[in-house]
Amino acid sequence: MAELKPARVFEQFAKINQIPRPSKHEEQIISYLQQFAKERNLSCEVDKTGNVIIRKPASKGLENLAVTVLQSHMDMVCDKLVDVEFDFHKDPIQTYVEGEWLHAKGTTLGADDGIGCAIELAILDSNDIEHGPLECLFTRDEETGLTGAFGLEAGFMSGEYLINLDSEDEGQIFVSCAGGINTTASFNFEREMAPEGHFFLEASVKGLIGGHSGDDIEKKRANAIKILARFLYMQQEKMDLRLAQWNSGKMHNAITRDGKIVFAVPSDKKDDVKVDWNVFTKEVEDEYHVTDTNMVWSLKSADAQTVMPKSVSKNLILALQALDNGVFAMCQDKALEWMVETSSNVASVQSEQSKVVVVSSQRSNVMSNLRNMANTVKATFQLAGAEVVQNDGYPAWKMNPNSKLVKITVDAYKKLFGKEPIVKGIHAGLECGLFSEKYPNLDMVSFGPTLRFVHTPDERLHIPTVQMVWDHLLEILKNIPQAKA
Repeated sequence: MAELKPARVFEQFAKINQIPRPSKHEEQIISYLQQFAKERNLSCEVDKTGNVIIRKPASKGLENLAVTVLQSHMDMVCDKLVDVEFDFHKDPIQTYVEGEWLHAKGTTLGADDGIGCAIELAILDSNDIEHGPLECLFTRDEETGLTGAFGLEAGFMSGEYLINLDSEDEGQIFVSCAGGINTTASFNFEREMAPEGHFFLEASVKGLIGGHSGDDIEKKRANAIKILARFLYMQQEKMDLRLAQWNSGKMHNAITRDGKIVFAVPSDKKDDVKVDWNVFTKEVEDEYHVTDTNMVWSLKSADAQTVMPKSVSKNLILALQALDNGVFAMCQDKALEWMVETSSNVASVQSEQSKVVVVSSQRSNVMSNLRNMANTVKATFQLAGAEVVQNDGYPAWKMNPNSKLVKITVDAYKKLFGKEPIVKGIHAGLECGLFSEKYPNLDMVSFGPTLRFVHTPDERLHIPTVQMVWDHLLEILKNIPQAKA
């Protein structure tokens, strides 16, 4: 870390990665930020939700510039390889460099959005940067509910401009984002003994690429839940199959990378199932030979006794087979026809003793289509007899065609790098959508260094782009307009 540039940013990132900060458990990072501000005699506030804002006066001669908010979220997605022993509530993230990329050892890296936090802290810690008055906002629990942004009250920030540092492609400036809704379906039941003469099998798949269910949904990667549902559906059509367990996926906003099912079939059919499994897995490998090249399959006997009732087992499989998953519609606007407009992703299936819970997320840059997609998923589970709950969701962030900040950001990029940045929307939720509801006059952009495979243990940060984003941000801060009279 000490050799990476800009050194002041990576120094802060290294410190942040020593601090446990799972979503909804940000107490330690909040305390760290408070102490950080105190040691530098900077004003610091924590609101009732747990958001932290640190204010820094303007550098000499730039006191008349408008207040600019720099914003990132302090929590991180916690995922690890199945064979890695790691406690995200206690253990520091272990990093290593491979070529131009920074990785973590078997876990998520936390660069989403720890690198944004590190950039803010590096600016707060510096005395040689030209900038107007700054408010550095660190929101909590972005990953599992946008809790910080939802709880942010009008008046906590005073800035006219906001730069969100939670994007993942250097050279791309985001000016709008999708809204989203989470749909949770619960199947409740009393377990029963497997029918006489049934044999238990355990099937699993792992090694899928996965990724972010918004930003990566158009990449057509395999979803472990949908793969397992396909196999179960085909077997269910042939025989009296009964589900016992289904565990797949952890995060509501990730494409599922692995999964395991336990099911019972008539003993005289078990060899047929094994033959079908071998054929099926080869077909799926061929289907995803471009996106998912390291699939690992397993089918073996299992030690179990109880199963779900036949109606629940059947309807769960039918629902997951029928469920819309992936891209539903592309943007109709000619200027944005390359961008996903509406999508859905089934994120997790978790079995308990007397319940199976399925979580999925729907996204759209058009709010009416978001509701339609969410209703489509809801209706599928309702037909299957599940209890369905949907959250209130979060709004889309609409592009401001008269944004001064967008022009400043684009001009600064062209000046520094001699090329045009890409100005676009993103098919993922950004906190900017919620900020725009509570601060309707706030002028915003979002950008950041290049990240890949976020929300997975393969998460990596492209080191050279951190320097580019750092230089770009400092150029923007020098050119913020004067405050309104």
